[in-house]
Amino acid sequence: MPEGLDTILYKDLTEEGVEISGGEEQKIAIARAMYRDSAFLILDEPTAALDPMAEYEIYTRLNEIIEDRTAIYISHRLSSCRFCDEIIVFHEGSMVQQGNHETLLAQEGGKYSELWNAQAQYYVSKAS
Repeated sequence: MPEGLDTILYKDLTEEGVEISGGEEQKIAIARAMYRDSAFLILDEPTAALDPMAEYEIYTRLNEIIEDRTAIYISHRLSSCRFCDEIIVFHEGSMVQQGNHETLLAQEGGKYSELWNAQAQYYVSKAS
């Protein structure tokens, strides 16, 4: 950055501000949340603007990053839910399932399994 740690981000603060990408913005927001050292974190789609490698790094290190804090992770991308200890599935404003990834996936006819399979079809190649 032009001014190192003194660089002002965002042009809405000053003309000299630097515009950053959505992924950079999300990384900064996560870093700020960690820096505050609060006991409770709410992460709403924290990796939506990240590239796949950065997203993978965050997910694989999420428990290390969060340490002994409680985190609520909100996501529509179920691949990210595999890293969560407990998953709560909402449908039409009501909680419909609760458990870990393996338990919820094993519940045939459950909303989690339905959504997982709908999303997974785009990642699984089919042999011709």
